[in-house]
Amino acid sequence: MPNLSPLPRRVLIRKLRKLGFSGPHSATRHEYMKRNGEKIFIPNPHGKDIGLPIIKKIIRQLKISNQQFLDL
Repeated sequence: MPNLSPLPRRVLIRKLRKLGFSGPHSATRHEYMKRNGEKIFIPNPHGKDIGLPIIKKIIRQLKISNQQFLDL
């Protein structure tokens, strides 16, 4: 079973789109993706991967398991 690891921003966006999110939409500081009124803010790591603590926070906001996220 693979473990969570840092992800490129484009991979995170692709996974969120598979869950039905649209975007990314512009906001004041960060872009976000939305689905049925809920917003998930997407960091801009400036060419680097999005770190594991932020990935875990997004998974908690999505209310899915780590394995479900990896399977996307």
